[in-house]
Amino acid sequence: MSELRISDDDYPELEAVAAIQRGLHAFNQEMGGPYDREPVTVLVRDGDEAVKGGLLGLTYWNWLFIDWLWLARDARGLGLGTQLLERAEGIARGRGCTDAYTDTFSFQAPQFWERNGWAEAGRLDGMPPGHSRIWYRKRL
Repeated sequence: MSELRISDDDYPELEAVAAIQRGLHAFNQEMGGPYDREPVTVLVRDGDEAVKGGLLGLTYWNWLFIDWLWLARDARGLGLGTQLLERAEGIARGRGCTDAYTDTFSFQAPQFWERNGWAEAGRLDGMPPGHSRIWYRKRL
């Protein structure tokens, strides 16, 4: 093996990024078993079919991971967030998921998650300064 070196790269080539992703995915599957990641996408559209919000996530290893949940200002307060969450949880249950997790910030309505049966599982205070990053989980 040739000598290994470390370098910084603010703009890595796609192949470099892909090599890291492939390597980590292979290791994760070696240690935790195949995880057959499947996307979960639930959208809110208006009468003109414009996207006014939605939820993006993944299911794998019998877990639902919610990566993004967003609603436009004029779509908030109508119960749509709860409907998005219920729909995603139903999709996950249909795929055999038993648990779910997400993370959010203290300025992104953490009470929403708690009202919907999610429990805090971890917190980083001061991220960003003056706020917290909070992880939630739920047994499905």
